[in-house]
Amino acid sequence: MKLTRADRKILEILQQDSSVTNVELAERVGLSPSPCLRRVKQLEASGLIAGYVALLDRRKARLDLLAYVEVQVDRHSETAAEAFADAVRREPMVVGCHAMTGGYDYLLRVVAPNLDAYADFTMKRLLKMPAVKDIRSSFVLETIKDATALPLDYLE
Repeated sequence: MKLTRADRKILEILQQDSSVTNVELAERVGLSPSPCLRRVKQLEASGLIAGYVALLDRRKARLDLLAYVEVQVDRHSETAAEAFADAVRREPMVVGCHAMTGGYDYLLRVVAPNLDAYADFTMKRLLKMPAVKDIRSSFVLETIKDATALPLDYLE
C-alpha cells in the first residue's frame, strides 16, 4: 500500500489520540469525512493499524513496580520454548515478552503492585515455568520515555 501525506497525517493523529472522531480527524487532515473514513478503513484493512486501545496509567492501576526480567532457559527445544511461551501468555503480570539474542533467551516486562507481590510471582510462578534455568531482574526507578507512537519516517 502506497501511503499519501494524508495517510501519514492520519496515522500520526491516531497514534496520539485514537478516540478522535472521524469528523475531527478529517478536519485536522484536510479531507472531507467520507474520504477520511475510507482511508482509515484502508489502513486498518492493510494491517498497518493493528487495533485501538486505551492506555492506562499503571500507577493509578496500583501497579507501582515495573521490572525487566532476563530469563534463561535450560533447553533449547521447540517443545520447551512453546511451553514457556504458553505459560508467559497466561500470566497477567507479564505485559511484554521478547525472545532475545545474547546471554539470556527472553526479556520480560513485568508489573506488580509492590515488591512483595513481585517476589511471590517470581518464586511461585516464574521460576516454576517450563525450562526456566535462571532469571535476573532489574527494577525501573524512573521512566524517562515510554512512547507508544511509532516513527513514520520509514514508511513509503
